[in-house]
Amino acid sequence: MASKGAGMSFSRKSYKLTSDAEKSRVTGIVHEKLLNDYLHRIFSPPDHVSPAATSRDQTHNLTLARKFLNFQNLPEHLDQLLQVDSEDEESQGQVEGRLGPSTVVLDHTGGFEGLLLVDDDLLEVIGHSNFGTIRSTTCVYKGKWLYEVLISSQGLMQIGWCTISCRFNQEEGVGDTPNSYAYDGNRVRKWNVTTTNYGKAWAAGDIVSCLIDLDAGTLSFCLNGVSLGTAFENLSKGQGMAYFPAISLSFKESVAFNFGSRPLRYPMAGFRPLQDPPGADLVQAQRLLGCFRAVLSVELDPMEGRLVEKESSEWQLQGQPTVVLTLAHIFHRFAPLLHKVYLVEAVLISFLLGIVEKGTLAQAQSMVHQVLDLFWLFMEDYEVQDCLKQLMMSLLRLYRFSPIVPDLSLQHEKSRKFLLSNVLFDVLRSVIFFYIKSPMRVEEAGLQELIPTTWWPHRSGREGRESKELKEETAEERLRRRAYERGCQRLKKRIEVVEELQVQILKLLLDNKDDNGGEASRYIFLTKFRKFLQENASGRGNMPMLCPPEYMVCFLHRLISALRYYWDEYKASNPCASFSEEAYIPPQMFYNGKVDYFDLQRLGGLLSHLRKTLKDDLAAKANIVIDPLELQVATMDDLDEDEEPTPAAAQRPMQALALGGALPLPRPGWLSSPTLGRANRFLSTAAVSLMTPRRPLSASEKVKVRTLSVEQRTREDIEGSHWSKGLLLGRPPEEPEQPLTENSLLEVLDGAIMMYNLSVHQQLGKMVGVSDDVNEYAVALRDTEDKIRRCPKRRKDILAELMKSQKVFSEKLDHLSRRLAWVHATIYSQEKMLDIYWLLRICLRTIEHGDRTGSLFAFMPEFYLSVAINSYSALKNYFGPVHSMEELPGYEETLTRLAAILAKHFADTRIVGTDIRDSLMQALASYVCYPHSLRAVERIPEDQRVAMVRNLLAPYEQRPWAQTNWILVRLWRGCGFGYRYTRLPHLLKTKPDDANLPSLQKPCPSTLLQQHMADLLRQGPDVAPSFLNSVLNQLNWAFSEFIGMIQEIQQAAERLERNFVDSRQLKVCATCFDLSVSLLRVLEMTITLVPEIFLDWARPTSEMLLRRLAQLLNQVLNRVTAERNLFDRVVTLRLPGLESVDHYPILVAVTGILVRLLVHGSASETERATSVLLADPCFQLRSICYLLGQSEPPAPGTALPAPDRKRFSLQSYTDYISAEELAQVEQMLAHLTSASAQVAAASLPTSEEDLCPICYAHPISAVFQPCGHKSCKACINQHLMNNKDCFFCKATIVSVEDWDKVANTGATSSAT
Repeated sequence: MASKGAGMSFSRKSYKLTSDAEKSRVTGIVHEKLLNDYLHRIFSPPDHVSPAATSRDQTHNLTLARKFLNFQNLPEHLDQLLQVDSEDEESQGQVEGRLGPSTVVLDHTGGFEGLLLVDDDLLEVIGHSNFGTIRSTTCVYKGKWLYEVLISSQGLMQIGWCTISCRFNQEEGVGDTPNSYAYDGNRVRKWNVTTTNYGKAWAAGDIVSCLIDLDAGTLSFCLNGVSLGTAFENLSKGQGMAYFPAISLSFKESVAFNFGSRPLRYPMAGFRPLQDPPGADLVQAQRLLGCFRAVLSVELDPMEGRLVEKESSEWQLQGQPTVVLTLAHIFHRFAPLLHKVYLVEAVLISFLLGIVEKGTLAQAQSMVHQVLDLFWLFMEDYEVQDCLKQLMMSLLRLYRFSPIVPDLSLQHEKSRKFLLSNVLFDVLRSVIFFYIKSPMRVEEAGLQELIPTTWWPHRSGREGRESKELKEETAEERLRRRAYERGCQRLKKRIEVVEELQVQILKLLLDNKDDNGGEASRYIFLTKFRKFLQENASGRGNMPMLCPPEYMVCFLHRLISALRYYWDEYKASNPCASFSEEAYIPPQMFYNGKVDYFDLQRLGGLLSHLRKTLKDDLAAKANIVIDPLELQVATMDDLDEDEEPTPAAAQRPMQALALGGALPLPRPGWLSSPTLGRANRFLSTAAVSLMTPRRPLSASEKVKVRTLSVEQRTREDIEGSHWSKGLLLGRPPEEPEQPLTENSLLEVLDGAIMMYNLSVHQQLGKMVGVSDDVNEYAVALRDTEDKIRRCPKRRKDILAELMKSQKVFSEKLDHLSRRLAWVHATIYSQEKMLDIYWLLRICLRTIEHGDRTGSLFAFMPEFYLSVAINSYSALKNYFGPVHSMEELPGYEETLTRLAAILAKHFADTRIVGTDIRDSLMQALASYVCYPHSLRAVERIPEDQRVAMVRNLLAPYEQRPWAQTNWILVRLWRGCGFGYRYTRLPHLLKTKPDDANLPSLQKPCPSTLLQQHMADLLRQGPDVAPSFLNSVLNQLNWAFSEFIGMIQEIQQAAERLERNFVDSRQLKVCATCFDLSVSLLRVLEMTITLVPEIFLDWARPTSEMLLRRLAQLLNQVLNRVTAERNLFDRVVTLRLPGLESVDHYPILVAVTGILVRLLVHGSASETERATSVLLADPCFQLRSICYLLGQSEPPAPGTALPAPDRKRFSLQSYTDYISAEELAQVEQMLAHLTSASAQVAAASLPTSEEDLCPICYAHPISAVFQPCGHKSCKACINQHLMNNKDCFFCKATIVSVEDWDKVANTGATSSAT
């Protein structure tokens, strides 16, 4: 800066200061009299003189005022003007009462305990262990001192003071030892060995002031400038007693200290910050700022020879040498001061905010723009950059307390580009500028004034929850609701002002027309935005530095608003482009490598695997050749980066020709440059960019690919040119040639979708908790009011407690209802719902377009399917009851398109990821639960519906069978025997008024999809047997696991010592029971729809399937219906987590199957089913009697006795089982009683030698060839469905022949 001064020959950054007076007369410098007046006007001494000023000071000021000024003696005049008293300078050194460095920071070398993350400035700390402690480098032993702490997270922390003798560990922190004192706003307590209540709760964004008065021996705290009162008295003082600022904080909690390096947010009279402000520098900066203000308010009129006073908002730099040289002198001394954060906050920000407050918005923007122009003109680049960095950091801190922070630098093009390149995303979390924090204390947020009347909904509108019908709204409630809604609208309008300012900032960052002298802001933003996404997606970075989800939500909505603005603006000037409502991501962006997806999973697996297996498809469909040798050379460039290309490299085009394409150009030498060679070491395997030839490609020519990092991309790589398509290179034939919009906007949109997947959906679900809290407190308040009405007047003690509870609940509801209004305005408003709906429709179009590319669909990142599923779930569950998804435009069409995607891709072989396949399966299962979405499934084309059902019926062993089974069950629910309940009937019998009982969806069966299932099961000889064999196998497994688990539970419950059953074991046990019930229901549906599969014995597998079914049904009945058995005892325990385990769900499912087999069929079918059921050795008639509450079958011809009320009986559930169904059960019991009696009379004893050696239940009826071993037909047929080896000798079975003992004995005798 020594080159700047007062001369006449000057360039942008170098001014020649000369003493040659003659030059001033020929360069436009005004005449001496006017120059003297101007310089005296600009560099006048301070207007005010303090009472303590000496006569010497006053004389000095008078001398300065009378001195004749020109540019030759101006430096001397400025030195005198900026002179600071020596006493002020000396005061910056050591101060009595304080020990340690004058610059106070956290002691990261020795004054800590536990693992902590300390920021570079040594003022911000993040807990990274159980309870870490750290203190400052400076202590105090006398006087009054304070420091401030910004609470960044509101968790467990203890903030205060300690002495050097205090010893801390992972369990004991500040306040837990003698001579350490702390305030804990999380638990609202103070700590000094013991603890008592103190202060009030803090929230993220609050400022805690820690004050210590060592003269009086007291210690106190303030929260946001409001005193919490004296916390501790009689502090230990004397020799060796000095107190350090200190903090203990738990894992992931974070704070920022201000010991005085910045102006205190809440200074306290009489108390001094631990670090002194830069007094001399502050005085000089304020005086220089006064000079700068004077330049902006005065204009030279050389013609009239006078000075003209003007408003600073009207000032313009017109190139007058006198003004330029004057500003050069000011900035020569002002610039070195502006890198200090204290001066930026105390001087510069105050000056800029003053400009904004005085004039109109346009005037303020113009003035700030001029000021920044002067900064860049008269200051060195590094000085401006340091100043802007400190300015943005200060604005960020200011934004924590006031969301209306004006844009002081982003309007300026050069400043904006520097901040985007070096500060935003890199140094600070710029996303916080787009965040609107939900207030923890509504009274401090002004919500009481905006919403004076509170109201809360009395029922939940979330899908999947049922609530009791309440009485109609009273007139008083209606008035309260309307007043509350008006207050919500007032709040929303206030918030919309802030949101619009935030959108304007993002529009500036997305501007792509400010490319004068460098890269446009949008492309800088794209690079930083992509790295921001990578940091938050990979999880490999520093976890505390990841962007919080609540910031992501607000940032996403502002980004969508700015994105759609530019998208539709482009459409207005390019009619062939598409509107934002028609947006989608073209599929070539997923495989051409122009966009980096880091290591995110693709639908078909890892990118490296896909590029190897699908290279031929890429060449055929997208004209892209991925040469393995090219990739190898790219990773080896650092080994031979200074060498010329080898002959092998020169021959590479011929190798590419062998892959099916022409490479018109050889690999240029610049690809082996040292820069690219070093960069290739850090390239992600997913970042594959295209090296495009510098001429248009013909349709048959291929393009070779290479890797490039995000930073290496240029505007041409993104937007393309007349010879390149940029991000859209590699267009498949299914895609239109006309681009949708600017390619850079496509990448922004892709990033927005990724951002929703990273954390936005999670946060949307989390904020629903506020609505749930309102519902819970509303129920508690109504219950309390009911108890007050029922309470006897004589029990005044009970009435007083109830009144106290009523007051607490009412106050809490007042708070929550106002907070709920804030949440609805910032997160769940109609506009935010439309944003999420827009993303859903984009994902649907993107998936549809990707699906058309065939095998290349595997390149699509998994998160597109995840966002489609999750955004629909959010729209359905999170935005009600205020806003309904049914009100959205194109709602029915969107539901149908999503249904088609779920139906097609849940079993898509191109999708290999287990998690995404499970998500698709679960989404489809949820989709068929609700009438409106089930109707959407029925609206998709018939071939897609049939393909979906065919996939559902595929053998279970190759995929998650439990989810598939639940989908089939939901298609049947409402049609089965006693299968119309919405809450488990056995729970309603025991707890009819319990509102917390688990609820099920109302039945909504689909007869259309049932018919598709029936048609498919009738087709082909193998479809039904393979499907039913899977169902029966899984039923056998699930029920066996369930029985084994309840045995362990029963044993644990019977032990004398106190035992706790693992909750996970209880959950698995209940799941196995639910699976058994659902599998039985699928069998019931199958038998009802296609009974011939079991009962038409002309089919080769019918008898075997029927025998297996009878065997399993008898096992289930025997286990569940035995007197005082294991099942009964576990059900009686009523363990939490096993609420669904009871007789009713499983017995009605078994009953439905038996009724269909024994009552609904023809006489021949009934006879076959009866014979197989009675032939099973496990059959017990007593189990059938148990269904109607009888212990023994009735005598033939007698009526059924009344059921025992203490026993289970289907007759006790008349609300769920119709009289017709009960009559069918009675008919079945009578039939089985008669048939079993006939079988018992006709049966003959069978020799043990003639029984099947496998099951010992049926006689031997089959012989295996060629080994000759024997068993019954049921055992061998079941075995052959899964294995071809003999039971006994493991020889391969070639054939199975009938075997009859009598015939074979006779044949042997005759042969003899």
